Amino acid sequence: MDFVARDFSGSNTITHSGITKHFKNVEPWQALAELVWNGLDAGATTVQIDIESTEIGGTFSVTILDNGTGINIDKPDENFRRFNDSLKKDSFDSHGSQGRGRLAFHKICHSATWYTRFEGNDARIVVLSSNLSAVDGRTIQQDEQHYLLSNFKSGTCVTLTSFEKNLPTDSFLIKEFSKEFGPHLVLMPEKTITINGIKILPQSHIKTSISIKTNSAIFEVDLVQWNERPGTEKSYLYFISSKLKTIYKQYSSLNKKRDYYTSVFIKSSFLERYVKEDDSLCEPFSSFLTSEDFRILIRDLNAFLRHCYAEFLVGKAQEQIDAFEKAGDFPSYEGLDHSESTWRLSHVKEIVKAVLIREPKLFVGGNKTQRRLIIRLLDRLSVSNENSGIFDVLESVLNLDAAAMTQLASQLKKTKLDNIIQTIELLQHRESAVSQLKEIMNIHYKDILETPDLQKVIENNTWLFGPAYEILGAEEDTFTNTAKNLRSKIKNINEVAIEDLASDVEIDGANRQVDLLLIRKKLQLDARGRKFFRCVIVEIKRPGVSLNNKHLQQLDEYASILSHYPEFNSDLTRFELILVGRNISKEAYSIHSRLKTSQLYGEPGLVTSDDKIKTYIKTWPTIFDEFEISNDYLLDQLKTQRASLSSSSKEELLESLQKETAQ
Repeated sequence: MDFVARDFSGSNTITHSGITKHFKNVEPWQALAELVWNGLDAGATTVQIDIESTEIGGTFSVTILDNGTGINIDKPDENFRRFNDSLKKDSFDSHGSQGRGRLAFHKICHSATWYTRFEGNDARIVVLSSNLSAVDGRTIQQDEQHYLLSNFKSGTCVTLTSFEKNLPTDSFLIKEFSKEFGPHLVLMPEKTITINGIKILPQSHIKTSISIKTNSAIFEVDLVQWNERPGTEKSYLYFISSKLKTIYKQYSSLNKKRDYYTSVFIKSSFLERYVKEDDSLCEPFSSFLTSEDFRILIRDLNAFLRHCYAEFLVGKAQEQIDAFEKAGDFPSYEGLDHSESTWRLSHVKEIVKAVLIREPKLFVGGNKTQRRLIIRLLDRLSVSNENSGIFDVLESVLNLDAAAMTQLASQLKKTKLDNIIQTIELLQHRESAVSQLKEIMNIHYKDILETPDLQKVIENNTWLFGPAYEILGAEEDTFTNTAKNLRSKIKNINEVAIEDLASDVEIDGANRQVDLLLIRKKLQLDARGRKFFRCVIVEIKRPGVSLNNKHLQQLDEYASILSHYPEFNSDLTRFELILVGRNISKEAYSIHSRLKTSQLYGEPGLVTSDDKIKTYIKTWPTIFDEFEISNDYLLDQLKTQRASLSSSSKEELLESLQKETAQ
């Protein structure tokens, strides 16, 4: 029988101007996405988008090919010529463009042609942007079908031509399609969407699963948390059949949570009774919504969702805390020693974090001054005699109920306890380290060598020299090498004379090692907030050597060399030279005189000072006393018990001190 083309042309059920109003705010990429949704709604497992560009980079044509069921041309009034009244309006599995999405093409080009194959029938449909209400449709022979559909059992191929606007770049389209089709691709990973051969993957997400048992069934729940909003989709609960068809969807309790975008998929064989196949009868889903099974499911589901959201808030709160710290919003605690300032900072961070978890919007939108004011008020109130008042303040501001108030109080108490425990552990370690070093200096000083004995001890316990030296920074090779080379220019700097030694130390043992140098260069801020390079050189004499006037002269000479070295002439480079020994010789008149004079400056051990270089001489007993004095109150409150170390060997003491510890 000869083929006779059948014309099924006609008009949409709405005027051209009425159609264009519906697409007023549609972006070019969304017009393309609507055509992809048409294919997915038609059951396609593969949608292929190919974009052809002109020689100068403009958009020439676009082809969207899918292997769905195609368009039923026998009922044009029930599909292609419908607008805003899709036959799938009762199907939650369709995208829900209400039969109009296909006409969004006019936002990017002049002409759209649909080639389709449905149940062995081939057809071509043309719509022009100049008259969107007019549909030109005709059946065609197989040899007239688009070549891309020639081997397909069914499907549709849309070609777009005569572009008035260029499409965005492929990378932009891929990013937007990843968000738009993410939930669909997570639910149905066997489906494939490509743009110029590049596969679209769901955007970054975290999936958490749980099983919920009701009286009649077990429901498998997948919570997908998206890093960004998945297209225009809100947070829904999707009730899914075994064939991964959406039977029903409703708003999730997580909807409209700030920066929290989720899709919840609920699957169970129990739901099959509510699946409508063609014209067959099925139990209405509304009966499930009023059942005891649904009540139990929603109760347990909401508990699961609240738990996941709470974990999300904890993570977001920590991100905010990190951002606040980077912006300098937390107090600096100048004047407090390191142990107390570390505790205060950690304590106020946890308070702010607890508040952020309860009320994420509190610090959002305000300016930096307001944010810093709130943080500092919380800090001061938390450590004052009126610290219990913090609960009254937060309750009045956040309008917390009794349960939330109890939870917040518990969080703050736990935070305080955790920080106290950390402080106790830190001080106990340091007190133990001081006790062990005392034992070394008092009992084992004759046998201790700079390398390897003292070197690692000092590097892991730089706090011994005071709070300002707790973290000296990483070594900078160029500065380190230069400083060592300049030091070597000092005459007899590494020689040890008999008069330098303690009475019971042998010269041979002392000569085996050179003095220990700890050299660091670090960028810092001065009191006015100006940057400068702080160069610290710590020279540690072997415990068997008593510091004398010769060593002071060498220290002065080293300071002079550094101050005149061209590379260090900058006003933004400042030095601190610290000479450390077990004791100072009684004959070292110059050292004792300078130390007495420098007491006026209030800096223990200072022997010389100018705008560029400060030099210090310290003994280990003085360093130990400074630690105990600065931490006297805390040590007394902790009532730590000093263990007797007299029986410990040198090796046991060194092994303990050389272990890396938190500074």
